[in-house]
Amino acid sequence: MSTGRAAKPQHELTVFYDGACPLCKREIGHYQSMRGADRIEWVDITRDSVRLREHGLSLDQAMARFHVLQSDGAWQTGAYGFAALWQRLPALRWLALILQRLRLLPVADWLYTRFARHRLKRRCNGAVCA
Repeated sequence: MSTGRAAKPQHELTVFYDGACPLCKREIGHYQSMRGADRIEWVDITRDSVRLREHGLSLDQAMARFHVLQSDGAWQTGAYGFAALWQRLPALRWLALILQRLRLLPVADWLYTRFARHRLKRRCNGAVCA
């Protein structure tokens, strides 16, 4: 029996990104245009504080690192989050596989952490992010 309502699609991932950061917005926009992106929920952390609270994230936490929530409830952050995202995008799956098979994710995450700190300093005044 149909109720007339469409079922909410099950997303493989929820990606939390900084939509007010020009670099981040451009990169996420590129991912959103790729095949497979329709199976991903995209949450702009600067516009959706409710979703952050629903998942126990503060804006400061979300601004400090890239966060990806998998459908099984597991979190991936930083380079590990990007690898989880790339695995769901057929055109980039190879990149995630290389990082994993060559065991480069810890190095990539170390590099990402340094980049994220620099980005956060430029994006935020002191400890407060806009």
